[in-house]
Amino acid sequence: MFSYEVKNIRVRYADTDQMGYVYYGNYARYYEIGRVEALRSLDFHYKAMEDAGVLMPVYENRSRYHQPARYDDLLTILVRLPKLPTARVVFEYEIHNQKEELLNTGETTLVFQRRDTGRLCQAPEGLLEKLSPYYHQ
Repeated sequence: MFSYEVKNIRVRYADTDQMGYVYYGNYARYYEIGRVEALRSLDFHYKAMEDAGVLMPVYENRSRYHQPARYDDLLTILVRLPKLPTARVVFEYEIHNQKEELLNTGETTLVFQRRDTGRLCQAPEGLLEKLSPYYHQ
């Protein structure tokens, strides 16, 4: 299984609500940071995929809030891909603070979509090539 950690994501004041906790909607942004950086670590870039005519919209997003992240925390986002992508890809997330306390778990499902037709398509071959060493087939 492929996994990657994105470290030292600082919680900004603008990320918090009136209680000083990270506003719940910002976790989707943290997930995006995690998955973009995880794919970048494989030398696979969203922009190049989009330029080649394949989009990757979010189909489903789930979050579970264990403890609040707070202003000035340093977050680590652990990203896992439990299965090799097909026309869909599932990302799993764990977010920890600098004390290694589990703050949030989540999962997003994204689909691969052709820009020109809007129809679903299979995961790009280049992505599958970079991920396949992490999975036993």
